[in-house]
Amino acid sequence: MLFSEVLGLPHIKNHLTTTVDNNRIPHAQLFVGSAGSGTLPMAIAYAQYVLCNNTNAENNTGREACNLKMNKLSHPDLHFAYPVANNDKVKKAAVSSHFSEEWRQFVQQEPYGSLFDWYQKLGIENKQGKIGVDEAMEVVKSLSLKSYEGGYKVMIIWMAEKMNDSAANKLLKLIEEPPQKTLFILITEEEENIIQTIRSRCQTLHFPPLTEAVIAEGLVQKENCEKARAHNIAHRANGNFTNALHILRHNAGDEQFEEWFVSWVRTAFKAKGNKTALAELLSWSEMIAGTGRESQKKFLLYCMDFFRQALMYNYKARDLVFLEPQTKGFKLEKFAPFITGNNITGITRELEDAVYHIERNGNAKIILTDLSIKLTRLIHKN
Repeated sequence: MLFSEVLGLPHIKNHLTTTVDNNRIPHAQLFVGSAGSGTLPMAIAYAQYVLCNNTNAENNTGREACNLKMNKLSHPDLHFAYPVANNDKVKKAAVSSHFSEEWRQFVQQEPYGSLFDWYQKLGIENKQGKIGVDEAMEVVKSLSLKSYEGGYKVMIIWMAEKMNDSAANKLLKLIEEPPQKTLFILITEEEENIIQTIRSRCQTLHFPPLTEAVIAEGLVQKENCEKARAHNIAHRANGNFTNALHILRHNAGDEQFEEWFVSWVRTAFKAKGNKTALAELLSWSEMIAGTGRESQKKFLLYCMDFFRQALMYNYKARDLVFLEPQTKGFKLEKFAPFITGNNITGITRELEDAVYHIERNGNAKIILTDLSIKLTRLIHKN
């Protein structure tokens, strides 16, 4: 993958190519940004620039055979680690190498794909993948070997926040003092969930959300989308190219999430002093708890965005509002006045706490029921 195939971010591209051209490559780097910001494609493009001795960021002007191998993600000095879990193919002790073929297909087809997209690819969307100590041992083993082509070895760890403590401690010494000409690129959406001792040993690059113009151009060039529709989707994507692709392909899950959300808040409005509505909230919590944990987390993040959009609408920041609810009888302009500076902090905090506890395998029904009761109080707050 070339830098020219990565959307936007010219300042980051310039920084990365300059480190290579000046032979000042940091041995451990941390790319921080959402999946839709391009952290993974940027890491692969950077690895290709390093491994193939490319001299032009936009074209294959390095070693042709090397570039061909990189295009197929089959270069012997390029290594990956990513969250996995046991599935129908691998019954126990799953590590990244067991899913290398699926990974190549995923990256080539969906370079901006999210963690949830990856779990769907593996058929483990109801589980939580991890990078465990077995994976860490595989990384150590891979990097202990000599470089196949005599140059750099590159290890890309995608979603590094999914490393458990045992894996992180196993890799700590290697990241601090790697073999000569070894480059670590850790990619994360949640920097604070990586242990401090690893973060302190990495040079950090923060990836901003993509602009609407960049997303629209990407949709036109990569997906043959009409310009008018591309700009509409880019506005709704909120700086995330992954979201834009999901909206374009009608598989964002937003229709289902909107139905759940509207049902939830309508019931919460009725629930104050209404036993029947409280029973409906319990039924709603049980229904959502029946979905996979990743779906629950994704839905709660959707709820956060919905509440924030309502707040911006309420405070007249209409240019920043991209949500267009399709549910019959539900109007954002009627809902927005109930979301104010007095309750948005509490609502966001409760949603974040619910995501935190679900990630740690808490009982989803109890977590969602507690969240629903708290929402009933917060949404009526003056």
